[in-house]
Amino acid sequence: MDAVLTLYKMASDFKKTVSGVQWPEFDRNMIKTEINEERHFKITVDEQVACVWSITFDDHQVWAEKNEDPAVYIHRIATNPNFRGQKFVEQIVKWAKEFAPQHNKLYVRMDTTAGNQKLTDYYVKCGFTYLGDKKMTDTEGRPDHYHNATMGLFQLEV
Repeated sequence: MDAVLTLYKMASDFKKTVSGVQWPEFDRNMIKTEINEERHFKITVDEQVACVWSITFDDHQVWAEKNEDPAVYIHRIATNPNFRGQKFVEQIVKWAKEFAPQHNKLYVRMDTTAGNQKLTDYYVKCGFTYLGDKKMTDTEGRPDHYHNATMGLFQLEV
């Protein structure tokens, strides 16, 4: 748990230097719940946590009516700075292409804070279609980085 929270802090600090947006400090109980519900994943390299992400099967606040589609939603991909450049998103896409159909899902979806063209290009290179930006309005219960934010939306058909 400490390694995961430390990784999120490092990713947040890096994200702020790149996009000016910083993730909030994530609640330990939220992460624990995701782990217990088997919705939090990690890639390890040499027994170190190199990358983490979580999933949900519902994201109506971001996806509105499209939330009715059978989709898995990937959230909070964070890479340990010591392991950048190892194409973890490509590995996550490969995993998601197997995971989604096993759970009767037709789409893999993600959102990220809009405005980082390099990240948008990378997600497209990894197989996602960029669907455009959405100004967030209903953010009750969401982490702080969603409040008054515009999110870039991405989708992968599986």
